[in-house]
Amino acid sequence: MLEAFIEPLQYGFMQRSLMTAVLVGIVCATVGSYLMVQRLALLGDAISHSVLPGLAIAFIVGADIFVGAFIAGIISTMVIAWIRTRSQIKEDAAMGIVFSAFFALGITLITIVQKDNKIDLNHFLFGNILSVSNEEVINTAIITLIVLSIVVLLYKELMFYTFDPVGAKAAGLPTNLLDFGLMILIALTIVASLKAVGVILVLAMLITPGATAYLLVTRLQQMMILGSAIGVMASISGMYLSYFFNLPSGPAIVLVAFVFFMLAFLFSPSQGILTNPRSNSGQSQIWREIKSLLR
Repeated sequence: MLEAFIEPLQYGFMQRSLMTAVLVGIVCATVGSYLMVQRLALLGDAISHSVLPGLAIAFIVGADIFVGAFIAGIISTMVIAWIRTRSQIKEDAAMGIVFSAFFALGITLITIVQKDNKIDLNHFLFGNILSVSNEEVINTAIITLIVLSIVVLLYKELMFYTFDPVGAKAAGLPTNLLDFGLMILIALTIVASLKAVGVILVLAMLITPGATAYLLVTRLQQMMILGSAIGVMASISGMYLSYFFNLPSGPAIVLVAFVFFMLAFLFSPSQGILTNPRSNSGQSQIWREIKSLLR
């Protein structure tokens, strides 16, 4: 057992991949906790899809692709806010419009780039954590440190705004600035996770560990800590499964995170389908509906 654990660590690419996976697990769960509490999972999806044009444009002009992704993510949030505040379109509809348009633009630009250059940018869609370089590990660590530092420094303000935005505005807090700051944190988190799981799967790492912790604890701080632990365990377990069974690393990490969620969903002491007495009547009703459909 110990040999199986140590064997992947003998390779430099696995060491770099595991470090990146741990960092991604921590930062995604921390920021994702705010999305869970505010019920803004679609916002994470919108920003994650909106970074693609930035990647392609940055590659075309010879700039850092991660800087391009971050700028595109910020622009998308500004466009969403602009549509929401200047029209009768609701926020969820604005998100759907913007992220689908940005995603389509990104795919188009990537296709154009690949016609003239023998380079594969598709790994940013699904992740390719096994190919991370030392520089990318350092960049991920720096982004993680920045995000966690901001969360610690503004924890009380962000918590107040998250649970009671109206009360936070009445108390004199700069709610618009806090909202935009949270968007920046999401964009930074997505940029840090691009190489690990890609833009398509990053939403799973943003939401699933936090959602798992949400079923097990009641306080935001506990949710962040437990969600980070779950994210780290899912990342490490997914990497080992990827190594020993020759699986794609990003999807393996996401699937392990989903297994953890299902365990909490079924066996959570307070909210588990199979362990919470209060859910028995609902469970019986579900089984009755299923049986009636099968007749």
